[in-house]
Amino acid sequence: MRIIIIGSVAAGTSVAAKARRNSEECEIVIYEKDRDISYSACGLPYYIGQKGIKRSDLTPRDSCWFKKRFNMDVKTGHEVLTIDPARKSIEVKDYHTGEIFEDFYDKLVIATGASPIKPDITGLDNDNVFAVRNIESADKIIGYIAKTSPKKAVIIGGGYIGLELLENLINRGIDVVLVEREKSLAGKLDRDISIYLEEYLKEKKIKFLLGEEVSEIADKKVITKSGKSIEADFVVSCTGVHPNSKLAEDIGIETFDNGAIKINHKLETNIEDIYAVGDVAMAWSLINGAPMYVPLGSTANKMGRICGDIITGGALRFKGILGTGIFKVFEMAVAQTGMTEAQAKNFGYDIEVIHNLKPNQTEYFEESREMVIKAVADRKSSKILGVQIVGARGVDKRIDVFVSLMSLGATVDQLFHLDLAYAPPFSTTKDPVMYTGMVLDNAINGRNKIITPEKLIKERDDYIVIDVRSPKQYGSGHIPGAVNIPLEKLRNRSEALPKTEKYVVHCNKGVSGNAAHNIMLNMGFDCYNLSGGYKNFKIYTQLSK
Repeated sequence: MRIIIIGSVAAGTSVAAKARRNSEECEIVIYEKDRDISYSACGLPYYIGQKGIKRSDLTPRDSCWFKKRFNMDVKTGHEVLTIDPARKSIEVKDYHTGEIFEDFYDKLVIATGASPIKPDITGLDNDNVFAVRNIESADKIIGYIAKTSPKKAVIIGGGYIGLELLENLINRGIDVVLVEREKSLAGKLDRDISIYLEEYLKEKKIKFLLGEEVSEIADKKVITKSGKSIEADFVVSCTGVHPNSKLAEDIGIETFDNGAIKINHKLETNIEDIYAVGDVAMAWSLINGAPMYVPLGSTANKMGRICGDIITGGALRFKGILGTGIFKVFEMAVAQTGMTEAQAKNFGYDIEVIHNLKPNQTEYFEESREMVIKAVADRKSSKILGVQIVGARGVDKRIDVFVSLMSLGATVDQLFHLDLAYAPPFSTTKDPVMYTGMVLDNAINGRNKIITPEKLIKERDDYIVIDVRSPKQYGSGHIPGAVNIPLEKLRNRSEALPKTEKYVVHCNKGVSGNAAHNIMLNMGFDCYNLSGGYKNFKIYTQLSK
């Protein structure tokens, strides 16, 4: 059997490696139009910004390595021009010689990846404008910085790559302004979580513009559609990617509206013996099977391994993804998995939303830091639909626990029963994951109803708000119209409150608010606890400014 793979980054080389591990009989050929193979695209912002990271760290393997290790041919500088499914042939151009030749396959894998989206901006092709997609694109930015010693830069796009690059360029002493056309950073997050990231960057005096769209890149400046002019020695466009699916579309392979190739659980396209993996293909949600395009190296590697197994007779199948992602900006880590609140609503779920503000470890440690966990669950099934976390420490650990639970279809009541590792330097006695489960379980299956800041603001006239913090805390800032009854006085004072009204109780972050909530419920009041307490409410009010 002759296997031909088009593309040799994360997905393509994973296909080849797994196929060879399964079989010594098959012939394996990879065609790659660029010069670098099997590299870490996720490391590009750090390669650009950190002098200790060498090119070889991101490209540890070359064609010779694959030939020696796996007995396969990886031909770089070779572009596949056409595919003929009827003859099971491809037309290839060798850029080293200019020769165009034909090759034949038994199984063909399309792993052509994705390319940067080119926004409609005048001057985008200027010599001082760059994109970040492969090693060579990063080399160009590094070379430009070394040659011109630029002082100012503009990054277009506030997604994961744009934010990671922001940190790394600033660390190189460059004054950076990030421009994002949407009204929030990290657009895959709900607004009430992205605001925590934005407030953090403001505290660090990091410059970014939201709701601004670049219209022109001129000499030494960037101009937005609203007329703002920003000084820039160079510009990096980080506006997302689109699948490289033209080869597939030209032969009638089915794609989605964004160009991503339709595949099944065996990574097969609609044309026999042709497969698609990695950033060129559309994945689907583990939760509800809906299409998901989340181009990440982790998914590409997984798809590749599964495809290599299937081609050589294995039993692996692609089950879908949760769309898990994580990035850091300076000391702040941001992670998410599954559905956002907005997505869950769009899919028609009856949802419960909670905000959990907890330290990553016992608070008497100097290095302890607070994290904010937003969790979305389905009230009907009690299953977790999505989680978003921001914080300086321990974010990766918690998101991975949530991912594991969601992948196995866990319900919210099961989170509390996890036997998670605990010692004061690593966690709290009730880990933030367990506490999240407790709150969700109480809200869905118990009596402790939660209200989000958004809902309270919209329905403010329907509730009497009781602030159970100290008078000093209340005096430093409170919800308009809230009544201050400190927790220790609530039992006595509540006897004078009318039981015909609906109440919301809160403290600063939620713990004392939960105690107050139980007091009010036990005394027969119709009462809600404010999700995330006053601190979360206060940050949420920044959304309207």
